[in-house]
Amino acid sequence: MARSDWNPWRRLLALPNESRTKTLVIAFLVASVCALMVSGATVLLRPIQTANRAAEEQARIETLVRGIPGMADLLEQSGGTLSTVVVNLETGRAAEDVTAETLPVTLADAANWSTLEPGEDIAGLGQRPDFAQIFLLREGEDISLVLLPMTGQGYGGRIDAIMALRGDMNTIAGVAVTNHSETPGLGGRIEEPAWQADFPGTELRGPNGDMRFSVARGEASSPYEVDGITGATRTGRGFTNMVRFWLGPEGYGPLIRAIQRGEF
Repeated sequence: MARSDWNPWRRLLALPNESRTKTLVIAFLVASVCALMVSGATVLLRPIQTANRAAEEQARIETLVRGIPGMADLLEQSGGTLSTVVVNLETGRAAEDVTAETLPVTLADAANWSTLEPGEDIAGLGQRPDFAQIFLLREGEDISLVLLPMTGQGYGGRIDAIMALRGDMNTIAGVAVTNHSETPGLGGRIEEPAWQADFPGTELRGPNGDMRFSVARGEASSPYEVDGITGATRTGRGFTNMVRFWLGPEGYGPLIRAIQRGEF
């Protein structure tokens, strides 16, 4: 009498190829091995994928910022690593549920805008978004440069700009006007590199912390002023109010304090 083979693997292989049991078991085993291989590959490749996504994001950010007139040279001089973050303007902290990709959809919802009282709306905005995308340049763990988008009302209409602040959050590193409707040859000169070149080194606040930045009516006479533009007093006043608003308590004030405390 032949001895029975109790090895289940041998018994399976001994079954004819037409056996439904053999087909199902082999198919299950093959699928399991493939699933394990895919899972293993995912685990092994995850750091590479993460690094690739980070590199793509870094390239996207740098392309965006370097496309702003006047900012490319500033970034070259500053060095470091550029990153972006969406901040909650009320708290001055990184937004928990809003990213650069979802920001446009978020701001399409009127619930994510705050109405400004007349006394605090010196930039003439009417309302202010609750979230804003900013750019940070780090040297190691230290923030060396912060790029802050801002908008306000000039003489002819809306002015959009990006202001770069040094790591002390009180010294202007540069400014770029990205959009305006000011009169050509007068207020429209705010887009000229020669005027914007007067901003680097200008200080925002005095020793007691009070906001003192302004566009002068003529030539600057203090470290808190930049030269005014002849015949464009109202444009200069609008630019002053825009900067004061966005760097004040209703704008980036909470963020600036958080950075100064080393919390960002």
